[in-house]
Amino acid sequence: MELTVKGRNIVLTDAINTYAREKLGKLGKYLANGSRCEVELWTEKNPSIADNQVVEATIFTRGPVIRAREASPDIYASIDLVFEKLERQVKKYRGKLIARSQGAHKETLMAEGFQVLEEPEVVEEENVAPRIVKTKQFLVKPMTPEEAALQLELVGHDFFVFVNSETGETAVIYKRRDGNYGLIEAQS
Repeated sequence: MELTVKGRNIVLTDAINTYAREKLGKLGKYLANGSRCEVELWTEKNPSIADNQVVEATIFTRGPVIRAREASPDIYASIDLVFEKLERQVKKYRGKLIARSQGAHKETLMAEGFQVLEEPEVVEEENVAPRIVKTKQFLVKPMTPEEAALQLELVGHDFFVFVNSETGETAVIYKRRDGNYGLIEAQS
């Protein structure tokens, strides 16, 4: 697995870099060759945020994109938390692949190269009208709502935009408070 570690608003020391590489490099045993992991570490500058050491990791596989983000007062603890979350997600993904190859599940996993929306940055200023602070473009691939639900779980977002392969229309799947999913379909 190819692993890239970047720092933003933080001094990326050799010790932190080595720790992140060793810890997250362990995920390579669960992933196929050609997978890559991008890790970004940063410090939140807002003094009111106690958990200001943030680590975000994205794993690009031949199937879905797997992402985790964690924050704590210590950068090493944040790396550990991200590793634990990614390990659970990768094992879940791996289990579905194995079940699929053995014919136990009929779910089809997403195509290679799929990317997801990133969460917008929070603006903490009073009396400021809301504005678009970040724009992200991504490739929308056709899939069934069940495949979109699986992708939603793997990336850990509240919603997921996709093209419904059954209707050819843009749709949004979202997680409801009761734990089920909602589907919003566009009509032309």
